[in-house]
Amino acid sequence: MSGIAELLLSEGYVVSGSDAHESEITKRLEELGAKIGYPQKADNIPDDTDTVVMTAAIHEDNPELMEARRRGLKVETRADFLGQIMRGYDMPVAIAGTHGKTTTTAMVSEILLASDMDPTISIGGNLRDIGGNFRVGGRRYFVMEACEYTNSYHSFYPKVGIILNVEPDHLDFFHDIEDIRRSFHKYGENIPDDGVLIINKEIEGFDEVAGGLKCRVVTFGTDDSADYHAENITYDEFARAAFDVYHDGNKRSITLGVSGSHNVLNALSAIAAADELGIDDDCIRMGLQNFKGTDRRFEVKGKLNGFTIIDDYAHHPTEIKATLSTALKYPHNELWVVFQSHTYTRTKALLDEFADALSLADHVISAEIYPARETDTLGMSGEVIAEKVREKGTDCYYFPTFAEIENFIKETLTDNDLLITMGAGDVVKIGDELLSGS
Repeated sequence: MSGIAELLLSEGYVVSGSDAHESEITKRLEELGAKIGYPQKADNIPDDTDTVVMTAAIHEDNPELMEARRRGLKVETRADFLGQIMRGYDMPVAIAGTHGKTTTTAMVSEILLASDMDPTISIGGNLRDIGGNFRVGGRRYFVMEACEYTNSYHSFYPKVGIILNVEPDHLDFFHDIEDIRRSFHKYGENIPDDGVLIINKEIEGFDEVAGGLKCRVVTFGTDDSADYHAENITYDEFARAAFDVYHDGNKRSITLGVSGSHNVLNALSAIAAADELGIDDDCIRMGLQNFKGTDRRFEVKGKLNGFTIIDDYAHHPTEIKATLSTALKYPHNELWVVFQSHTYTRTKALLDEFADALSLADHVISAEIYPARETDTLGMSGEVIAEKVREKGTDCYYFPTFAEIENFIKETLTDNDLLITMGAGDVVKIGDELLSGS
């Protein structure tokens, strides 16, 4: 929402908004000319308001939304409003997938920045080179992360669309994997005839997602049957990949600035998108090599008592496997993971898969589940996860509070151990508090 506000302010619109409390983000918006109210209340909506834009997190009993309805104001979702903004750009690029969206959006953004193409960027994480999650650029290129939850990306009409993967997730909204595939197919249908869908050829149910689309379809993958594929993959001592990309019989050598084999696939899709935008090879190489990751994506936080602390946003079994596979290539003695599952529905639906993925670590510490928007536990808890991980033969502990976890870590981890705090909730606080000495 802050990014949309900043974009509108840059174009001369009068913008107001609200939040529960003041933050660095709201301070910046006020400096740019926005009027911000605290907390959320009906009086925050000015008399001369034309349109109210709300996120999916806003419920019908929100006082500002109720006031907007009472006054008969035009109310739009963030996704619909962002989709309208996209239509004002010559070349909108949208990156979708069950996971990897933030990293790949950042890769595409870095390539465009390296080529001085002045993109407008909307990303789901903090990209250091733009100082946040939004960049106001020129009117030609708009690069954005496209989330499938609540089908919000159905409001987007990209000229270049990417689908990284399609797997079971957000099962509090989607019925099953078939429903998810239909949703991604609809996203592909929004791409115009003269546009292109760049899609992972290894997606299970590929034809259900990509079949029958009116746009051109370009594939990427590890197999040489894909339009873009990687060979001769090697890794340095910090698990950063170097590889050769083959496309139309041509070979290019690429070195990544981020760790992990999963980022080879992310990079292949970014390279394909860059080719569609006509970016030269030197800028593609430079953008990918200079990209060092976004916040909370295998982010090295620091060292304490000789062990290294890394934080990662992984909250789906496939993401966890990718992160831990990367960690196994990273210098360490014992690999420890503090895992905080995100939502009870996801935990219940994927409990066995979570246990399988976490068993790649030497030791697991299970925190309480981060409920997000949910109130029904469905019988799930951090202790249930710990029991399931132990069934896999992996050393696992459960503590109900962060304070207990932090004390255990300080008493247990030793020189050259590697600790990863993992999850989409507030588990990042554990590493921050350990390093701050609090």
